[in-house]
Amino acid sequence: MQCNLFNPKIRIFPAKGSCFNMETDKLLESARVCLPRAYAPYSGYRVAAALLTTKGEVFNGVNVENASLGLTMCAERVAVAAAVTAGHRQFSRLAVVAEGESPPFPCGACRQVLHEFAPNLQIIVASRDKEYQTFTLPELLPHTFEFNGKK
Repeated sequence: MQCNLFNPKIRIFPAKGSCFNMETDKLLESARVCLPRAYAPYSGYRVAAALLTTKGEVFNGVNVENASLGLTMCAERVAVAAAVTAGHRQFSRLAVVAEGESPPFPCGACRQVLHEFAPNLQIIVASRDKEYQTFTLPELLPHTFEFNGKK
């Protein structure tokens, strides 16, 4: 029997079992262990992210809320900032997890920031039930902003 990891139409991956992607599982776990570190006193919606560089290093981020909600930092952008601070600019995969029932899709601002560094990034989203879905960044952000000014 051949293992089919996902249905290409809906791109839903199975939970752990006899057929799962170990790399995806490890990346999701890397994000999941950071969930308790999220600072979400206003929404109660804790999110964590694990960003995999093309060199195989993982950088984590959690959401950090602020009383002035517009100043809240999303987990995805915190992970990007950590990776960029460490000197990385190329990424291959991002796992985003939350404690809620629905998958934590990156917001529009995060999608645009991710596009800056990895236009074809693979994004994995998982809710508390540990079921997950995977998408490419172009699927989530088909029309990106491109700066056409002079450098």
